[in-house]
Order: sequence, then C-alpha cells, then structure tokens
Amino acid sequence: MPSTVTEMAASLWKSLLQTTKERILQQRRASLYIGAHGYEEELIKKKLQQFTGGSINLSKEDNGIGILTLNNPKLMNAFTGTMMLELQERVTELENWKDGKGLIIYGAGNTFCSGSDLNAVKAISNSQDGMNMCMFMQNTLTRLTRLPLISVALVQGKAVGGGAELTTTCDFRLMTPGSEIRFVHKHMGLVPGWGGAARLVQIVGSGAALRLLSGAARVDPEKALHLGLSEETLSSSDETGALEEARAWLSQYTEGPASVIRAVKKVVTAGRELPLEAALRTEKDIFGTLWGGPANLQALVRRPKHK
Repeated sequence: MPSTVTEMAASLWKSLLQTTKERILQQRRASLYIGAHGYEEELIKKKLQQFTGGSINLSKEDNGIGILTLNNPKLMNAFTGTMMLELQERVTELENWKDGKGLIIYGAGNTFCSGSDLNAVKAISNSQDGMNMCMFMQNTLTRLTRLPLISVALVQGKAVGGGAELTTTCDFRLMTPGSEIRFVHKHMGLVPGWGGAARLVQIVGSGAALRLLSGAARVDPEKALHLGLSEETLSSSDETGALEEARAWLSQYTEGPASVIRAVKKVVTAGRELPLEAALRTEKDIFGTLWGGPANLQALVRRPKHK
C-alpha cells in the first residue's frame, strides 16, 4: 500500500477516533441524577467521609488487566463510607486508563463483599440521605458497568446484599467452590438500591430475578451456572490460585489490541442500553474508529481470512 494512502488512512482514523472517543466518554461519564431528582452529591460525600475503614485498591498490569480489590476483610469487605468514595475515584481512574482491556473485581480475605457497613447504614437511615446514597452508588456502578473493559467478578466466600449487586456490574461472574451470591435485601426491609435489580433482570431474566429477590435464596456455584448468573466454577478456593485462574479465563477474551477489545465492549454496551437505531449509529461510529486503523491495516497485511 502506498505510503500516502497509508498516511491518509491513519489521519482519517485518528480524526474519527478522537471525535467518537470524546462523544462516547461524555455519554459514559454522564451522571444519572446530577441536577435532578433532588440529588445532592457533595452533601452525601461529606456524610460518607465520616465512616472510615477499608479501602478500594487498584492495580493495572502491563497486559491491560486491572485488578480492583475490595479490602475490608474484618467486615467481610463491607462498604464503609470512604470505600464508596474510593470506588468512585477508582472508576474515574479506570475511565482514564487508555491501555486497559479487562478488569477483575474481587475481595480480600477469600470473601467477596457483604454489602454496606451497618454503622454507616444506621447513621444515614433517614429517607433523603438514603436516597442520596442510593443515587451516588447507582451513578458509580453504572459508570463501572459502562467501562470499555471486559469485566469479571471473582466471587469467593459470600457476595451478599450490596455485594451481590456489585457482581451484576460485571460482564461475567466466576465462582469458587463453596461460594454464594445472595440478594438478602427483603430481610432488611428493602429492595436493591444500587441498580442490582435492573441489572439482574438483564442477566437472568425477569422470572429468575423475581425468584432470587423475593426468595432471598442462596445461589451456590451450581445454581448460578444453571441460571446463567455464573460462567464457570473455578477449581481453586484460595485467593492466589483463584485470581490466577480468573486471569487465565479472562485472557481468552482480552487477547489482541486494546483498541479492538475496548471497541467490542463499547458496541455490546450500546446494543444493551440504547434503542436499536441509536445502537446502530453508535456501532457505525465505533466501526469507523477501527477501519483503516493500525490493527485493521496489520490484519489486512496478514490476510487471516484466507489462511
């Protein structure tokens, strides 16, 4: 291919890529509630800062896989107020990670997450604070779901309440032997408030979601596989072994250029969330960022379709 043609294609690709990236990034970061529904983000942030403990840790590996760790093992990785705030910060960091391709979310100490720290829950038990916390977490978890990273929740031990909701933000769930997912909200006199019900319906269908929420039943690895809630039961129960298995499992979907893997996630997200015509236009735009791009041109040289 003549160099001038290659240069023109590369220039066009960069222009399309930048325009589409900016538009998609704006859509992905758009808050569900800011300026509406009585949401007061700064107010709830100040209240959440009062409830300290634990951390949300993020490591970004050279192969484009991020590891997000819920680190509050003394409370089965329950979310304190500051952990909720840190999760928002980590999501922003992941949105700005241009080389990322995949994400594994797991809990320290061989358990996933037991939901919210009850100390924080009791302290913000009035309706307005509860609604603000709900909207804060919905905003954060929706942004997490929309990341252009193929994501996996590694479920060890218990994923209960808000922890069960967190598993639904990921594209896939892997479970270890003896682990469980349980939506216990009805026993707390509640329904999911972090978006877990809506996402659960998308994953398993309305009938199964209704049974899981109204029955508050324990979902073990076998049942999760049957429902389509889990992709696979890993062989390792220990934290190190399970994480290595999760890395290996995810790698089959993240192999290849970051630009292509991220684009795949974006078109799937558009197809899930947007009306058909809008999803088709988004797919067209994302396709345009890849056509004539480095990965596409290299593939044409290799001519893989004819091998």
